Amino acid sequence: MLVAILYNQPPADATADDLDVLVQRDTVAGALERLGHVVRHVPCTLDLDSVHKQLAQSRPDVVFNLVESLGGSDRLMPLATVLVEGLHLPYTGCRTPAIIDTSDKLRAKAQMIAAGLPTPGWSTVPPASAAKCAFASGTYIIKAIAEHASIGLDDSSVVSVTDAEELSGLIHDRNRRLGRACFAEQFIDGREFNLSILAGDSGPQVLPTAEIDFSGLSAEKPRIVGYAAKWHSETDEYLQTPRTFDFPATDAPTLKQLIDLAQRCWTLFDLRGYARVDFRLDANGQAWILEINANPCLSPDAGFAAAVDQAGIPFDAAIDRILSAALP
Repeated sequence: MLVAILYNQPPADATADDLDVLVQRDTVAGALERLGHVVRHVPCTLDLDSVHKQLAQSRPDVVFNLVESLGGSDRLMPLATVLVEGLHLPYTGCRTPAIIDTSDKLRAKAQMIAAGLPTPGWSTVPPASAAKCAFASGTYIIKAIAEHASIGLDDSSVVSVTDAEELSGLIHDRNRRLGRACFAEQFIDGREFNLSILAGDSGPQVLPTAEIDFSGLSAEKPRIVGYAAKWHSETDEYLQTPRTFDFPATDAPTLKQLIDLAQRCWTLFDLRGYARVDFRLDANGQAWILEINANPCLSPDAGFAAAVDQAGIPFDAAIDRILSAALP
């Protein structure tokens, strides 16, 4: 088959998270070629007319969608799949509605609340959803509403507040400094887990559970996977937050809870191909869904590839399953 790899073209001033899509592109291209497919690279920018012409002229059998951001904004990511749908071409990964629903964290959280799924309470300025929690003093983590890759997340994102006005001021300040809309989520100070899911002939397969090991961090540092922990390999945050797939037998009930919730997220958001669900576990053993990542990173050092390897699935076979899920 002719497979067009559609990916967001990094800007001239690209950062580490921007450039990672090129690693994904080359990794996926290698797997597809080993599987016997012909690959064409199609960079995607906000010049959508050019992208449309390239795809219309080449008429690939399927588009492998790796677009994560456009014009410096993750909010514009769904434009890529809308364009491909307009050409009536099959494409990998989640469909446009699922991308829209999951890339906006507040939209996703409101849907989880409506479906009875546990997600931490949150607050916005101004309020963006009637489903948000009533304010409670305590510890919050301030995040970008519609950005992935831990953009803007660092130690100062975790704040302790005593009143709503104080929290509003902190959100306003983060909005200004980051240049993106942010919200405050109640901080679950506990264990963190990632569950990757891969499509298969018998339905979605939840891959082995990964936990982020925070035990190496100094006591004064918050237990989070911030931007440095994801992208700056020379930092303590990166070096002291490895993932592990090893669990004692006593964790069996927790793992079962996580798998059940991940499967429910797949169904609720009508996910397709592959996905990842991130969790925190509180002191009472209750799992809380932080976010759903449609079309997670496919770089060799990313969590999805690690989970595929832990499951004993060759990476090329996983790419083949993602591709097969896109075909009629």
